[in-house]
Amino acid sequence: MKIINEALEILRKDRLLQRVLKNSSYLFSSNTISMGLSVVQSILAARLLGVSDFGLLGTVTVFASTIRRLFSFRMGELIVKYMGGYLARQETDRAAAVVKIAYLIESVSSLVAFGILVLMAPIAASVFADDPTTSYLFTIYGLIILGNLFSETSIGILQVSNRFRGQAVINLIQSIITALIITVAYLTKGSLLMVLSAYLIGKVILGIGPTLLAFGSLNKLLGKDWWKAPFSLLPSWKEIAKFGITSNLSATINLIVRDSEALWLAYFLSTTEVGYYKVALAIINLVLMPITPFISTTYPEMSRSISENNWQQLKNLLRRVTKISGYWTGAVSFILLFFGPLLILLYGLEYLPAYPAMIVLLVGFAIANTFFWNRPLLLSFGLPTYPFTIMFICGIMKVLLAFVLVPIYGYIAEAALLSAYFAVSVGLIVRKGLKTLSQRERADNLEVAV
Repeated sequence: MKIINEALEILRKDRLLQRVLKNSSYLFSSNTISMGLSVVQSILAARLLGVSDFGLLGTVTVFASTIRRLFSFRMGELIVKYMGGYLARQETDRAAAVVKIAYLIESVSSLVAFGILVLMAPIAASVFADDPTTSYLFTIYGLIILGNLFSETSIGILQVSNRFRGQAVINLIQSIITALIITVAYLTKGSLLMVLSAYLIGKVILGIGPTLLAFGSLNKLLGKDWWKAPFSLLPSWKEIAKFGITSNLSATINLIVRDSEALWLAYFLSTTEVGYYKVALAIINLVLMPITPFISTTYPEMSRSISENNWQQLKNLLRRVTKISGYWTGAVSFILLFFGPLLILLYGLEYLPAYPAMIVLLVGFAIANTFFWNRPLLLSFGLPTYPFTIMFICGIMKVLLAFVLVPIYGYIAEAALLSAYFAVSVGLIVRKGLKTLSQRERADNLEVAV
């Protein structure tokens, strides 16, 4: 009871935490419903398609997402870092210039990505699906790239302008539509193409919706002539290029090391193992569900606190959101440990081999989930190179070990390598972020004293 009273007292006094929790609550409410729908649609798809085709579905969707993100320069992070900073200093013209360059870079890179995907679809069908006739599935789902032509920049704008409620509504709408289509497919014994189309439609909604909202916000934020802002108002091109390229390389490492597990398993083993792994990851998402919104809502606040040199506010924010994420992660991990097999049975008895992989994955995801702010903190400090370096070194080790261990020990080894990657890389990045915070605070105090 004492702990609860203390927490309520802290929440009453901490306006920054109130704002983070309020904004997170919009996304959390939407994500909770969406997660429920996602679990249902995943179960229906798994039962309809069977392990092998369910694994093929995961292979196709991951391949398209990988190509899209491979050519992404994570313009949302650039928007939060620079546009958010300029707005905090009332420099709207410079903020507008950042928006213009971000939209331009993202649209060009997306068009290039789609062209590459179309060219690589036949190769992907042969290498990952072991079936050249499935090439059309890779191409069709690749349309998500065109549907998300401006999405990263737009989402960054919505984060800076605190329009999290609109994002939540869009997320909820796409979840409902996707779930409805997959339910119809299940009831009518639909095909793999029908299920794939459901996911495609959902992704396109997630791309177009934020873009429309962001365009509606720009006139209010930056003035009706924001698009006329000259590029000469931008920070140095070298600085922008460094931020964008480093972010792209960090995303590429994540793709190769963390987010392309389905492709690695399809390469080393078969789509059956991909099916098991996909179910394990689907259940692990229960751990991530309420914490994912924190990433979007905490990053702008960290950047704002650093721009204002408000170190105590930043430390309080980190301490309190870490406690929240840690308590949630621990509670859900305990539940999954004991009731995981029952959840897997919802997908079907044939998916039970997913349980050992889920337990192994739980270790790494619990660490990454608790310290979700590790990389955004260094980005807020303008230090994108360090997390990239750590992720690169740890990622290379993981991939090399995968070639040795996964063909022998199977998908459990892949899960263990991913967990180890999270534990080591997140631990080192957190250590660097806290050390940088301490150094900046001491330097600022010395300047004040002088």
